[in-house]
Amino acid sequence: SLHGEQQCREYLRQHRLPELLHRLAALLLHHHPERPLEFLIAALERVKAGRRAEGEFPDLMDDANLEALFGLLDVLGQGRISGAQGRAALKTLGLGTEDLQFGDDASITLDEFKEEV
Repeated sequence: SLHGEQQCREYLRQHRLPELLHRLAALLLHHHPERPLEFLIAALERVKAGRRAEGEFPDLMDDANLEALFGLLDVLGQGRISGAQGRAALKTLGLGTEDLQFGDDASITLDEFKEEV
């Protein structure tokens, strides 16, 4: 039914699942891991660790979590991500993005990302 379809779409949007699944697929295509399922589980564990740290320390995400997050975003390993990617990732982790100094079009390095967050 149309109503059920809308509910499904809303659920996906609310949990930002399309972005996450897209990112995971891109990671797989870039790295071609021998064991794709284990690779995906490890990637999701990194996201989960970031979320957990956020829950315990509202103002802190440690370097390891930020590096893991940046690595998930920087699929091609270019050392840069777009401002839009950074903002979307922080929203996915439930972090506010109002105070970020970079625009969506900005190209930011890991250090810039860490500094901002």
